[in-house]
Amino acid sequence: MSGMMTIRPAEEKDCGIILEFIRGLAEYERMSDQVVATEELLREWIFEKKKAEVLFVCEGEKPVGFALFFHNFSTFLGRAGIYLEDLFVFPAYRGKGYGKALLKRLAQITVERGCGRLEWACLDWNKPSIDFYLSLGAVPMEEWTVYRLTGNTLNAMAE
Repeated sequence: MSGMMTIRPAEEKDCGIILEFIRGLAEYERMSDQVVATEELLREWIFEKKKAEVLFVCEGEKPVGFALFFHNFSTFLGRAGIYLEDLFVFPAYRGKGYGKALLKRLAQITVERGCGRLEWACLDWNKPSIDFYLSLGAVPMEEWTVYRLTGNTLNAMAE
């Protein structure tokens, strides 16, 4: 590691950096065409409406990875949990413990807030990430399938 590792929460002035990470993740996941987020949308939903939180892992002062997360709720546990929407470390900085440090900090936040669990999804083809998560003791939820409504289907359902 060429500089000291720190983790810090994102600030409103960081919307451009957050978008840079989102675009990097989308490129890695072969989904760049699906990114419609803008700095203005991120500012509104993360910092004004407070619907998500972002952490950066930095090498020195430079953000090299990020985690975007929000609270969900488990009726079975009767308490909130934390859902990790995105975790991404720029390729040049992988293998240095940055992803693990972000997950460790998220686990700490989960415990500090009294939440019952920390969970996330991973693309089936993403073997490097799956292997990483398994090495940390994470358990895949093999009996569950994620369903989604978006766009025209969501609008039709809302009518």
